[in-house]
Amino acid sequence: MSYTRRTAGRRALAVLILLLLFSCRPSSDIGSEKVIRVNLGTEPPSLDWSVATDHVSCNVIGNLMVGLTEFNQDLKPAPVIARSWDIREGGKTIVFHLRDDVTWSDGKKVRAQDFEYSWKRLVHSKTASEYAYILFDIVNAEAFHRRKIDDHRLVGVTAKDDLTLEVRLRHPASYFLSITTFEVTYPQRQDIVERYGARWTEPQNIVTNGPFLLASWKHEDAIELRANSRFFLGKPAIERVDMYMINEKTTALALYEQGKLDFLDNHSIPIFEKPRLAKLEGFRRVPQLRGYYYGFVTDRKPFDDARVRKAFALAIDRRVFPRILHGGEEPATSWIPPGMLAHNPETGLSYNPAEARKLLSAAGYPDGKGFPQVTLGYNTDEDHKIVAEAIQGMWKQNLGVLVRLDNQEWKVYLRKLQSDPPHIFRLGWGADFPDPDNFVRLFTSASGNNNTRWKNPRYDELVDLAAREWNTQKRIRLYNEAQRILCETDLPIIPLFTTAESTLLRPRFTGLEYNSMSRMVLRNVRPRNGQ
Repeated sequence: MSYTRRTAGRRALAVLILLLLFSCRPSSDIGSEKVIRVNLGTEPPSLDWSVATDHVSCNVIGNLMVGLTEFNQDLKPAPVIARSWDIREGGKTIVFHLRDDVTWSDGKKVRAQDFEYSWKRLVHSKTASEYAYILFDIVNAEAFHRRKIDDHRLVGVTAKDDLTLEVRLRHPASYFLSITTFEVTYPQRQDIVERYGARWTEPQNIVTNGPFLLASWKHEDAIELRANSRFFLGKPAIERVDMYMINEKTTALALYEQGKLDFLDNHSIPIFEKPRLAKLEGFRRVPQLRGYYYGFVTDRKPFDDARVRKAFALAIDRRVFPRILHGGEEPATSWIPPGMLAHNPETGLSYNPAEARKLLSAAGYPDGKGFPQVTLGYNTDEDHKIVAEAIQGMWKQNLGVLVRLDNQEWKVYLRKLQSDPPHIFRLGWGADFPDPDNFVRLFTSASGNNNTRWKNPRYDELVDLAAREWNTQKRIRLYNEAQRILCETDLPIIPLFTTAESTLLRPRFTGLEYNSMSRMVLRNVRPRNGQ
């Protein structure tokens, strides 16, 4: 989608309207110690945590809800609603013991049955969750999802009573406790979901158990959260969170510098402003367990040929990205990120344009002649545009192929990936839990998040074997073989770089600290003066 003068005019008008709207807000909001204003960047596609798949939605959900566990400073699962747990039968059964003082926002107690319902709803085929596979370690969860069995009582998650949740696994999984930190495992109220259907997450309907309540949701505009006085860990110091959906980074930064926003993250900070902003007191840059990649639709010509996919990968000089993005990016040819078990920077295909041309010629396209028109799709964002244009130039120079670029707004883009994806698409993946299984399982045949349509039985087998393996060195060997298939042999994706999170917090606030999991947790935010 090209950038025209008409588009520029519309954006300028949108910026002016936003600035006018902010200037018209009550003066009591400006500089309030009890109100923090953050930018989401775009509309959350869904606040149903069985369906949400993206960081924007999770940044809202993670402030409305808590689950069995959460990560501590060492990224280890720590008790939240679960006060403790027992691991039995060599790791094949986990019994969670719940606190008895956790309530929903309507005053009802959070029960083990709410977890059982939520987890079974996640794996139910009618929910169509892209994350159903994350619970397939549970006995009969995959069979239930694929309708091989119809009785949900056979799925290995059971509320033994109001405060006891039993989970039976197909095999021991060293990472399973970490899965219980993830938003998709949060409890849900069956009566609310079934009463309101698709509208159960609207402010007038939803019930939650976390530090904040969903006070209002003006779609495509703003979300307002209010402190939850019933929150069992104590009411937050911040009374209100205003979450805006400002897609233009320059506008978001202008509002921050005018004192009308208090927090920006990577999705709100213009690339070329990062060196200047890095000198400010409230600026932080934290390396993330997060990868950025291009995927191929492997059942569609010309990318059904692995030689073509390899040629496109070999034609990319990843050293360019840190220089053009200014955000602490690190070039990557492998998929498991630094800081995680089995990270192997020696895996993957490095820049080799001569070899790329040979492969493309062997596939029937010498110097790019006869290559069909293909499209690279990405969601609208300054960073993604710069990356796409740089890679478009490399493919033109090194392969003689001109790839068409197409960008779309986030929600539209996600729907497009599911229904009619472009030949090549941009996506990133941040750790849902800090274990390599979360990264490599993404591209298995059963994964609802595998948009490449690629399937390799040996790869699937290696991922499953590694999940069952408790010996660290054996796990690493299994993941090394899996990564060679993913990043060298079959290459359904091109890993490009790992990322860092740049954030900017107004100095009058403290308590908002990102870790490598990139969670925007607001319940600990407080005025620096302690009031």
